[in-house]
Amino acid sequence: MLHVTKLAVGVRDTDHLRRMQATRMRDHPPLRHRTRNFPRRRSEVIDGGSMYWVIAGTMLARQRILDIIEDQRDDQTACASFILDPEIVALAGRPTRPFQGWRYLDPDGAPLDLPAIGAILGLDSLPAALRHELRALCLL
Repeated sequence: MLHVTKLAVGVRDTDHLRRMQATRMRDHPPLRHRTRNFPRRRSEVIDGGSMYWVIAGTMLARQRILDIIEDQRDDQTACASFILDPEIVALAGRPTRPFQGWRYLDPDGAPLDLPAIGAILGLDSLPAALRHELRALCLL
């Protein structure tokens, strides 16, 4: 299994990502993220891998990748589409430097899901903006 990381450009927080994707899924199903380059390691990614979203400099959310297909943009340009599970899982977070495109992520380097530790620590009850600031300061 292998994961993928991607910058969520223009996304403010995990709730904003949820709202944007709900609109996309309603208007143009299935839920997908289009990208120029087709991954050479497709079989490893679709074997349980997830898209790890970097939001405002921190890896904050993930979605399971259901499939990767050849696709076309609205202007008929060829591209690859990551077909995503609509469920967005919040992460404990990890500061991440900017990069272009997407990158592979080894499962050992992936941050933990927030519900696993958030429920224990009561982090789910904190406002999203406060959680984001605490992650940026590496306090979460």
